[in-house]
Amino acid sequence: MVEKKDELDDYLAPHYINRSNWLRAAVLGANDGILSTASIAIGVAAASDMREPVILATLAGLVAGALSMAAGEYVSVSSQTDVEKADIEREQQELTDMPEIELQRLAEIYENRGLKKETALTVAKELTEHDALGAHIRDELGINEISQAKPIQAAFASGAAFTVGGLLPFLVTLFLPLKSMEYSLYGFALFFLIILGALAAKTGGSSIGKAIIRITFWGTVAMGLTALVGYLFNVNVG
Repeated sequence: MVEKKDELDDYLAPHYINRSNWLRAAVLGANDGILSTASIAIGVAAASDMREPVILATLAGLVAGALSMAAGEYVSVSSQTDVEKADIEREQQELTDMPEIELQRLAEIYENRGLKKETALTVAKELTEHDALGAHIRDELGINEISQAKPIQAAFASGAAFTVGGLLPFLVTLFLPLKSMEYSLYGFALFFLIILGALAAKTGGSSIGKAIIRITFWGTVAMGLTALVGYLFNVNVG
């Protein structure tokens, strides 16, 4: 019996959907951290012949970006949580006011998924007797433990990932020669983005090649346009 349970656990292990919430926030945060700070640094470096303005602008972008990402994730995911709670409360009221209609609605859902009408009604009745609200939350509203919004988790993952991602270009502005700073920042940022794409794909069980191409293409576009702005204005900062 124990061996069968272990086999079942091993069989289910490769599924990655339970990582989707925090992985999305972490990849978004790290990607923005690398791109935002590198783009700011490249833009200022293209218009400056001094290191201090580049460092100051990059550090300011790093701090503001990390706080903004964490706050933005918390607010947006909290809004999703509020919607979920409102729907759950409405569903609870509907179960109280019209239980028969709700039972039929649940049976229709199972029937549309492929069960015979009689079987669907039987399943709906048994699940209603066991946990009516839980059945409707899961099968009518589509809310489950995996997909349910987690504001704190999303905010922490996004803010922490942005900080880690942003520190990498910031270190480049501290130690690499100012003369070729734009090119160094672009090269290292691209390298960091490739690593990020590979790690994200590996963690999520998706194609590493596609992830790398996607993240490096848009990263190049963002940094290239920012550098162009710096060159076009050609303002001597410092």
